[in-house]
Amino acid sequence: MNLTEITEAANNSGLDVLGVFHVRDDDPVPEGSKSMVMLGPNGREFWDVFSASAEYLDGQADPVDRWSLRVIGGLADNLGGSALFPFGGPPWLPFISWAQRAGAWSSPVGLLVHHRYGLFVSYRGALALPYEIDIPAEPVRPCDTCGKPCLTACPVSALTEDGYDTEACHAWLDQPEGHDCMSRGCAVRRACPVGQYRRQDAQSAFHMAAFHGTEGT
Repeated sequence: MNLTEITEAANNSGLDVLGVFHVRDDDPVPEGSKSMVMLGPNGREFWDVFSASAEYLDGQADPVDRWSLRVIGGLADNLGGSALFPFGGPPWLPFISWAQRAGAWSSPVGLLVHHRYGLFVSYRGALALPYEIDIPAEPVRPCDTCGKPCLTACPVSALTEDGYDTEACHAWLDQPEGHDCMSRGCAVRRACPVGQYRRQDAQSAFHMAAFHGTEGT
C-alpha cells in the first residue's frame, strides 16, 4: 500500500491522513512496525459520516471513541497493521509528540496546529504498519506567515501565549455571551485562517458540550 491508497481508504471512512513518520526503536508500537500514519476527522465530511453511525445514534457513552475503535480498527485490519489510540490508557501513548513528528507544530497559544486543519486538528488514532511508506515533503508551518489572530481571539483572554485559564473559559461558557463558542466552537480555534470552515458547527457544538460537561459523550 502507498500513501495515496491509504489516504483514499481513510477518506472513505470519514477520516484523513494528517501525517506520516518512520518508527524508531524507542517508539511504543507493535513489534515489526515500520511506519506510523496519523489519522483525524476528514474536515466537514467527518460529521456527516459520524452522525449517521450506530455509535452516535445509540445514546451510549463515548460515541466518538467507540466509532474510532471500530473504524480505525477496521482500517488497520485491511491494511495489515495495528490500530493505536490516544485514549483508553494507561499506558498513554505519546500522541502529541507523534503528531509533531508527523508534521504538526505547537501554535502561539500552545495548541497543536496543522498546515491544512489549523487549530481544528484532532487525532482519533494511528496506524502502525509493518512496511515503510514514502514520507511527503515537510509542510510549511502556517504560523510563520500568519498575523496570529489566535492570540487575541478569546473574549476573556483565557487562551493566550501565557497559557490556558480553564476557570475563565468555563465561566464564560456559562454566560449567555458564551453561546457563540458553545454553538460554533472555540473562538481561538475559529480565528486560525487555516482552520476556518474545516469543521461543521454541529460537530463543534457536540465537542463543546462534552468539554463543558453539558452533554455526555
